[in-house]
Amino acid sequence: MEYSLSVATTVVVMPDTQKILEKMGEQIKLARLRRNLATELVAERAGISRATLWAVEKGSPTVAVGAYAATLHALGGMDRDLELVAKDDVFGRKLQNLNLPSRRRAKRSDVF
Repeated sequence: MEYSLSVATTVVVMPDTQKILEKMGEQIKLARLRRNLATELVAERAGISRATLWAVEKGSPTVAVGAYAATLHALGGMDRDLELVAKDDVFGRKLQNLNLPSRRRAKRSDVF
């Protein structure tokens, strides 16, 4: 999917990523509703507009990640979960290990 940010900027989001963003937005909205917090209050605490909060809750890819983080923080410190993103990069470590130099032994010399 493509989303236009402005005249010159376009965000291309893969369908699976869009589904993840939408699910995250839905979870953020449910967290707000469970706490019985109004959109005005959460937006004010997060330092964003209500329109931006609505976009966060819809999982819009055009919203800055900082707005997502601020919203999570406004819901009671839920932004700490962001530290877990890419924490255990198994695939990256495998790629890194492929490029590690192999151990080499010094050549034996006949001089002793």
